[in-house]
Amino acid sequence: MKIAYLVSRYPALTETFIVREMNALAEWDVEIRLFSLFPSRSPLVHDSGRRWLTVHTRGSAASGLKGLAVWLVQRPARLLGCFASVARAYGHRPDALWRALVTVVLAAGHAREMRREGVVHVHAHFASLPALGAWVVHRLIDVPYSFTAHAYDIFLGQEMLGRKMRDARFVVTISRFNRDFLLLRGADASTIYVIRCGIDPDQYAYRPREIAAGGEVRALCVASLQEYKGHETLLRALAAGGPRLERLSLDLVGEGHLRDQLQDLAASLGIADRVRFHGALEVAQVRRRLEAASSFVLASVVDSRGNMDGLPVALMEAAASGLPIVSTHVSGIPELVMDGVTGLLAQPRDVEGLAAALARLLEDWPEATARAKKARRLVEAEFDIRLSARTLCEHLLGPR
Repeated sequence: MKIAYLVSRYPALTETFIVREMNALAEWDVEIRLFSLFPSRSPLVHDSGRRWLTVHTRGSAASGLKGLAVWLVQRPARLLGCFASVARAYGHRPDALWRALVTVVLAAGHAREMRREGVVHVHAHFASLPALGAWVVHRLIDVPYSFTAHAYDIFLGQEMLGRKMRDARFVVTISRFNRDFLLLRGADASTIYVIRCGIDPDQYAYRPREIAAGGEVRALCVASLQEYKGHETLLRALAAGGPRLERLSLDLVGEGHLRDQLQDLAASLGIADRVRFHGALEVAQVRRRLEAASSFVLASVVDSRGNMDGLPVALMEAAASGLPIVSTHVSGIPELVMDGVTGLLAQPRDVEGLAAALARLLEDWPEATARAKKARRLVEAEFDIRLSARTLCEHLLGPR
């Protein structure tokens, strides 16, 4: 059986979780064709994702226009109904309307290709435009579809979300927090499932961390430099910690529009010599940073638009590696970083609370390593991509 995966862009350097899922599904002999809507923002491809370039089709104006011509003849009412539904749902947001209309056009082209390829199911990642595209394909060629909801795609806008959920064969989301969020917005409890965006724990060698009585302790943060990742709170906490945190240094892996602002903030706080900006790194390079670190911190917040993390894969990688973790009470994070059990949590934007959690980490290292051991066990039990892929495969194709 041939499954189509539909995403916004491919390759996408920060969306390794999708590649991991496709790779794991391939181990279950699922034949996958990959479709994307828009051009990639980066030419970089993780080694683990190169295999999908050979079965990848990106949307184009030419393909979309050919699709429109075909469906105007073969399914005019369905095609025009798609445009009408989008116009009604997105009309209040002109900035989003044009992208949704373009998605209909591109999906019309993809529907033509998927029919020719014999695709029997479409799975989209993200409840926003990819799920819209999958819905359009469903309307045009009558194949069932599903989608995985993550974070911004449900927190920042819910245009057509109810319709997408009702018409989908099933809906996947990555956390219990998200499932509750979607149930309040009309999801059918019988067709919505929590399936983690996991990792392969075997790829991360667990190593209990030790720190000396004195000297530098390196904390790692892997997150794009965006407001909802909470870097400002983290830098302020590092500065506010005073003598308790003076031995703690910070390695920041990730890129984003806030880089210059954050570098200026670190300088103004007097901690520039303890903060290193490494930019975006490939998977193997991130793994080396995890090996070199003593702890992991992610100070996620709800940003000014209402956007927030879902359940970051970076936390799973840190837990699998044996790094003691400090994070915040945001969205699904407490489902992995359980305060006092598998890590420590502060309230979002609480500078003093985050500084206190970091200080507690350093002051009771045996407890920190004990929590890290429990975190590794939790990753193995709930966040193993092989288990997630098996569950998703059963929903896609039936029990295997």
